[in-house]
Amino acid sequence: MAELTTLARPYAKAAFEAAAESNELQNWSTMLNLLARVVNHSSVAGILSSPSLTGEQQAQIVIDLCGEEINAKVQNFVRILSENKRMPLLPQILELFEALKAEQEQTVDVAISTAFPLADEQEKKLAQAIKNRLNREVKIHSEINKDLIGGMVIRAGDLVIDGSVRGRLHRLAEAMGS
Repeated sequence: MAELTTLARPYAKAAFEAAAESNELQNWSTMLNLLARVVNHSSVAGILSSPSLTGEQQAQIVIDLCGEEINAKVQNFVRILSENKRMPLLPQILELFEALKAEQEQTVDVAISTAFPLADEQEKKLAQAIKNRLNREVKIHSEINKDLIGGMVIRAGDLVIDGSVRGRLHRLAEAMGS
Protein backbone atom coordinates (compact mmCIF):
# COMPACT_ATOMS: atom_id res chain seq x y z
CA MET A 1 0.00 0.00 0.00
CA ALA A 2 2.84 2.40 0.81
CA GLU A 3 4.27 1.76 -2.66
CA LEU A 4 0.94 2.71 -4.27
CA THR A 5 0.85 5.90 -2.20
CA THR A 6 4.38 6.74 -3.31
CA LEU A 7 3.41 6.22 -6.96
CA ALA A 8 0.21 8.25 -6.54
CA ARG A 9 1.80 11.22 -4.73
CA PRO A 10 3.13 13.17 -7.78
CA TYR A 11 -0.22 12.80 -9.57
CA ALA A 12 -2.16 13.92 -6.50
CA LYS A 13 0.16 16.89 -6.10
CA ALA A 14 -0.23 17.84 -9.78
CA ALA A 15 -4.03 17.54 -9.55
CA PHE A 16 -4.04 19.62 -6.37
CA GLU A 17 -1.88 22.34 -7.91
CA ALA A 18 -4.09 22.48 -11.03
CA ALA A 19 -7.22 22.66 -8.88
CA ALA A 20 -5.79 25.30 -6.53
CA GLU A 21 -4.51 27.41 -9.43
CA SER A 22 -7.99 27.55 -10.98
CA ASN A 23 -9.68 27.87 -7.55
CA GLU A 24 -11.59 24.61 -8.14
CA LEU A 25 -10.57 22.43 -5.21
CA GLN A 26 -14.11 21.26 -4.44
CA ASN A 27 -14.92 20.60 -8.12
CA TRP A 28 -11.75 18.53 -8.55
CA SER A 29 -12.51 16.69 -5.33
CA THR A 30 -15.95 15.75 -6.63
CA MET A 31 -14.60 14.72 -10.05
CA LEU A 32 -11.72 12.66 -8.61
CA ASN A 33 -14.17 10.95 -6.29
CA LEU A 34 -16.30 9.96 -9.27
CA LEU A 35 -13.24 8.74 -11.20
CA ALA A 36 -12.05 6.63 -8.27
CA ARG A 37 -15.49 5.00 -7.98
CA VAL A 38 -15.65 4.36 -11.73
CA VAL A 39 -12.21 2.69 -12.01
CA ASN A 40 -12.88 0.67 -8.83
CA HIS A 41 -16.12 -0.75 -10.20
CA SER A 42 -15.50 -4.44 -10.88
CA SER A 43 -16.77 -4.45 -14.47
CA VAL A 44 -14.79 -1.31 -15.38
CA ALA A 45 -11.64 -2.60 -13.69
CA GLY A 46 -11.97 -5.79 -15.74
CA ILE A 47 -12.27 -3.84 -18.99
CA LEU A 48 -9.37 -1.52 -18.12
CA SER A 49 -7.08 -4.44 -17.32
CA SER A 50 -7.48 -5.81 -20.85
CA PRO A 51 -4.06 -5.83 -22.57
CA SER A 52 -5.71 -5.31 -25.97
CA LEU A 53 -6.71 -1.72 -25.09
CA THR A 54 -4.37 1.18 -25.70
CA GLY A 55 -3.92 3.86 -23.06
CA GLU A 56 -5.99 6.27 -25.13
CA GLN A 57 -8.81 3.71 -25.42
CA GLN A 58 -8.76 3.14 -21.65
CA ALA A 59 -8.87 6.88 -21.02
CA GLN A 60 -11.74 7.33 -23.47
CA ILE A 61 -13.77 4.57 -21.80
CA VAL A 62 -13.44 6.27 -18.41
CA ILE A 63 -14.13 9.72 -19.87
CA ASP A 64 -17.22 8.41 -21.67
CA LEU A 65 -18.49 6.72 -18.52
CA CYS A 66 -18.14 9.96 -16.54
CA GLY A 67 -19.74 12.03 -19.28
CA GLU A 68 -20.17 15.70 -18.50
CA GLU A 69 -19.44 15.09 -14.82
CA ILE A 70 -15.74 15.76 -15.48
CA ASN A 71 -14.35 18.85 -17.19
CA ALA A 72 -11.68 19.12 -19.91
CA LYS A 73 -8.80 19.55 -17.41
CA VAL A 74 -9.77 16.39 -15.55
CA GLN A 75 -10.21 14.56 -18.87
CA ASN A 76 -6.61 15.51 -19.70
CA PHE A 77 -5.56 14.27 -16.27
CA VAL A 78 -7.25 10.92 -17.03
CA ARG A 79 -5.36 10.71 -20.33
CA ILE A 80 -2.03 11.34 -18.58
CA LEU A 81 -2.82 8.67 -15.96
CA SER A 82 -3.76 6.24 -18.70
CA GLU A 83 -0.64 6.93 -20.79
CA ASN A 84 1.49 6.23 -17.74
CA LYS A 85 -0.55 3.16 -16.76
CA ARG A 86 -1.56 4.77 -13.47
CA MET A 87 -5.36 4.56 -13.73
CA PRO A 88 -5.62 2.00 -10.89
CA LEU A 89 -4.02 4.58 -8.57
CA LEU A 90 -7.08 6.88 -8.66
CA PRO A 91 -8.30 5.85 -5.16
CA GLN A 92 -4.87 6.67 -3.67
CA ILE A 93 -4.66 9.88 -5.72
CA LEU A 94 -8.06 10.91 -4.35
CA GLU A 95 -6.99 10.16 -0.77
CA LEU A 96 -3.79 12.21 -1.10
CA PHE A 97 -5.63 15.02 -2.91
CA GLU A 98 -8.16 15.20 -0.06
CA ALA A 99 -5.36 15.36 2.50
CA LEU A 100 -3.72 18.25 0.61
CA LYS A 101 -7.10 19.98 0.29
CA ALA A 102 -7.82 19.61 4.02
CA GLU A 103 -4.36 20.98 4.85
CA GLN A 104 -4.93 24.00 2.61
CA GLU A 105 -8.39 24.65 3.99
CA GLN A 106 -7.29 24.03 7.58
CA THR A 107 -10.10 21.52 8.00
CA VAL A 108 -10.33 18.01 9.32
CA ASP A 109 -12.98 15.35 8.73
CA VAL A 110 -14.04 13.80 12.01
CA ALA A 111 -15.86 10.46 12.10
CA ILE A 112 -17.83 9.87 15.27
CA SER A 113 -19.23 6.41 15.97
CA THR A 114 -21.71 6.25 18.82
CA ALA A 115 -23.91 3.52 20.24
CA PHE A 116 -26.86 5.95 20.29
CA PRO A 117 -27.63 9.12 18.31
CA LEU A 118 -26.06 12.32 19.62
CA ALA A 119 -28.26 15.32 20.34
CA ASP A 120 -27.47 18.37 18.18
CA GLU A 121 -26.16 20.23 21.23
CA GLN A 122 -23.82 17.34 22.14
CA GLU A 123 -22.49 17.21 18.58
CA LYS A 124 -21.86 20.98 18.57
CA LYS A 125 -19.98 20.83 21.89
CA LEU A 126 -17.93 17.89 20.64
CA ALA A 127 -17.12 19.68 17.37
CA GLN A 128 -16.00 22.78 19.30
CA ALA A 129 -13.79 20.71 21.63
CA ILE A 130 -12.15 18.94 18.67
CA LYS A 131 -11.74 22.27 16.85
CA ASN A 132 -9.97 23.71 19.90
CA ARG A 133 -7.72 20.67 20.29
CA LEU A 134 -6.70 20.41 16.62
CA ASN A 135 -6.88 24.13 15.80
CA ARG A 136 -8.80 23.41 12.60
CA GLU A 137 -12.31 23.71 11.26
CA VAL A 138 -14.15 20.44 11.82
CA LYS A 139 -16.51 18.53 9.53
CA ILE A 140 -18.42 15.96 11.59
CA HIS A 141 -19.64 12.67 10.11
CA SER A 142 -21.70 10.67 12.61
CA GLU A 143 -22.70 7.03 12.50
CA ILE A 144 -24.50 4.70 14.87
CA ASN A 145 -22.67 1.50 15.85
CA LYS A 146 -24.62 -0.60 18.37
CA ASP A 147 -21.54 -2.84 18.87
CA LEU A 148 -19.92 -0.05 20.90
CA ILE A 149 -22.44 -0.75 23.72
CA GLY A 150 -22.08 2.86 24.94
CA GLY A 151 -19.81 5.89 24.60
CA MET A 152 -18.14 6.81 21.32
CA VAL A 153 -15.12 6.45 19.06
CA ILE A 154 -13.75 9.61 17.44
CA ARG A 155 -11.44 9.51 14.42
CA ALA A 156 -9.79 12.67 13.11
CA GLY A 157 -6.93 11.92 10.73
CA ASP A 158 -4.36 9.90 12.71
CA LEU A 159 -6.03 10.72 16.03
CA VAL A 160 -8.33 8.02 17.45
CA ILE A 161 -10.09 8.49 20.76
CA ASP A 162 -11.88 5.34 21.90
CA GLY A 163 -14.27 6.21 24.71
CA SER A 164 -16.60 3.31 23.98
CA VAL A 165 -17.66 0.75 26.57
CA ARG A 166 -16.43 -1.98 24.21
CA GLY A 167 -13.00 -0.27 24.07
CA ARG A 168 -12.85 0.05 27.85
CA LEU A 169 -13.76 -3.62 28.28
CA HIS A 170 -11.06 -4.58 25.78
CA ARG A 171 -8.43 -2.50 27.63
CA LEU A 172 -9.53 -3.98 30.96
CA ALA A 173 -9.19 -7.52 29.55
CA GLU A 174 -5.69 -6.68 28.29
CA ALA A 175 -4.70 -5.22 31.66
CA MET A 176 -5.87 -8.40 33.39
CA GLY A 177 -3.66 -10.44 31.06
CA SER A 178 -6.40 -12.23 29.13
